[in-house]
Amino acid sequence: MTPEQFNLYAEQGYNRIPIAREVLADLDTPLSAYLKLADGAYSYLFESVHGGEQWGRYSIIGLPCQTVIKIFANEIRIEEAGKRVENFQHDSPLLWIEEYKQRFKVPDINDLPRFNGGLVGYFGYETIGYIEPRLKSIGKDDPIGSPDILLMVSEEILVFDNLSGKLILLTHANPDQQDAYNKALVRLDKLVVKLHDLKAQTNKGHTPKQVDEADCVSGFTEQGFKDAVLKAKEYIVAGDVMQVVLSQRLSIPFTAAPIDLYRALRCLNPSPYMYYLNLEDFHIVGSSPEILVRLEDDMVTVRPIAGTRPRGKTAAEDIALEKELLADPKELAEHLMLIDLGRNDAGRVAKIGTVELTDKMLIERYSHVMHIVSNVTGELQADKDAFDVLAATFPAGTVSGAPKIRAMEIIDEFEPVKRGVYSGAVGYISWSGNMDTAIAIRTAVIKDKTLHIQAGAGIVYDSVPQNEWDETMNKGRAIFRAVTMAEAGLNGDGS
Repeated sequence: MTPEQFNLYAEQGYNRIPIAREVLADLDTPLSAYLKLADGAYSYLFESVHGGEQWGRYSIIGLPCQTVIKIFANEIRIEEAGKRVENFQHDSPLLWIEEYKQRFKVPDINDLPRFNGGLVGYFGYETIGYIEPRLKSIGKDDPIGSPDILLMVSEEILVFDNLSGKLILLTHANPDQQDAYNKALVRLDKLVVKLHDLKAQTNKGHTPKQVDEADCVSGFTEQGFKDAVLKAKEYIVAGDVMQVVLSQRLSIPFTAAPIDLYRALRCLNPSPYMYYLNLEDFHIVGSSPEILVRLEDDMVTVRPIAGTRPRGKTAAEDIALEKELLADPKELAEHLMLIDLGRNDAGRVAKIGTVELTDKMLIERYSHVMHIVSNVTGELQADKDAFDVLAATFPAGTVSGAPKIRAMEIIDEFEPVKRGVYSGAVGYISWSGNMDTAIAIRTAVIKDKTLHIQAGAGIVYDSVPQNEWDETMNKGRAIFRAVTMAEAGLNGDGS
């Protein structure tokens, strides 16, 4: 961008103008670039693997953010450079976030990557209380104490092109500040120097240790969880719900560096949505297979996943397991119910007649499992935006149940602690209005040297309590293998 173009954007009323620099970074990886340039409080790394085998073309690295929004039970806290500058109550925090985002006037420049800045972070499960006030969880135990919503104002971004080996460095200049254009160029120069001169460092002070699954402490006792399953089935028999997803939290001491857990997880369980967020006093590390909702160029996409089998040891066994999965009436019934939920959710914000089932019951393969997947799209109504889309689809039916409202009331009745990050959404809302969010499953929250993972099971009419308990434990083990590998110093295989 030339100074003349910058000044023209400023004259047009834009108060944040992205300035970019492209460099060859074929000797780096997204992870090494993150460690060199971004490793610090309120930073993040997003990566993607398709089909368990193919890396997504772009990885997004967020440098430490100066402005952070935290929401606790209608209390909005704004931090600047680590210090709280505002603290107030608001009846509708989501509306306030929407209005806050509108303060940023950023030109949409075609040459830039799809995501080039915006609000990045998570909407925890309890966000539903701001969408449906009768679902507000009051007085429930909250041992982690994380915000219901945490969003970083991301204005310095690195976009790594995994195909070309190029790195796009982006910073947003505020034209109201003196000499903003030249200061942005100097900032980009400094980042390029750091990229080329620094060596990526991880925590070398960790003493490798062995961990045991028996060290995990459950928020439920095993019997308590089974009793909750039986009580949930009573609601199903009574016709309150068709399905409800009950979850349990497992907590274990954790002394390795959180980034090492991410390294282990991306090795053992590469997924479409991989994320590492350093949120100062806690970290989120995840490898989710499932989109919550995407909004891109006014097209809404939800992608229900339900139905699972392990990968076969041979190609023939893999095909046999696929056929078995697609012939399982229980799995198919659950998936059809979630397709209907997805259509209904998309239909709340899509133009009439535009909702389509573009993929129906396809098999998607990942490194260790295969899933049944469908794809629902719809064209956004002219008077709707990303926040309307989020409200219409949150949370996913796969982590709540059907009908959603009654299922969530039952979840609140039986689960002993707030879910927090688990089963909410992790991702971004860009300045342009696009949004991409993953369901926060297969995700760890690390705080005060304790790691928390949570996993759920869909309870239906013929559920067997022991099987549902085992399902939650098996899902938790996907993360636990990465915990084992990280604590061992990344030299183990996680088994």
